[in-house]
Amino acid sequence: MSVESRKIRLVMDLRNAGVTDTKVLAAIERVPREQFVEEAFLDQAYANQALPINCGQTISQPLVVGLMTQALEISDRQKVLEVGTGSGYQAAILSKLARRVYTVERHRDLLVEAERRFTALGLHNITTMVGDGYKGWPAQAPFERILVTAAARIVPPDLVAQLSDEGGIMVIPVGDGSGQSQEVIRVRKDGKRFESERLFPVRFVPLVQGVPDARA
Repeated sequence: MSVESRKIRLVMDLRNAGVTDTKVLAAIERVPREQFVEEAFLDQAYANQALPINCGQTISQPLVVGLMTQALEISDRQKVLEVGTGSGYQAAILSKLARRVYTVERHRDLLVEAERRFTALGLHNITTMVGDGYKGWPAQAPFERILVTAAARIVPPDLVAQLSDEGGIMVIPVGDGSGQSQEVIRVRKDGKRFESERLFPVRFVPLVQGVPDARA
């Protein structure tokens, strides 16, 4: 089966599984996932499953990417913060939907590789930084949307503070680091008030504070 056929089948599977936003599905179809996976897993690039990448991290299952992106309710006029660049796949999808994407990664080697992919694909509306995801990117705040791609034990207060007061939305996995008890939470902010709702269970690597001293 050709890459294009596998991609079309994946998009159909995602639609059947609950990713109904046509803009999100189109973004997934336009981003070549095979360019974000490790060479050893190229034959699984369009399988609906998470795959390992360097630094003990993963590229998320496409269904989870689709559902979390859909939950953000992004428009093309918004500025988005992503916490946890990883392979860069999620940021690439966000770049097809938002005006500007700011993405933070604690592992420099992962970020360098993701930047190379963004350049190769001509994704010029993504800005990157090595940093502590718990702290977000205060210099660029506020953000209309925030997406976190690792599981926090609690919703980080610094990220809530960086969310726009005017209808800001954050989507974040919350739970223990073992992956046995995690749920995606959607936080909506209105002024100084915010409310949260549970969306669906997931298994993510933990959101780790700080930045490694050595190149990881």
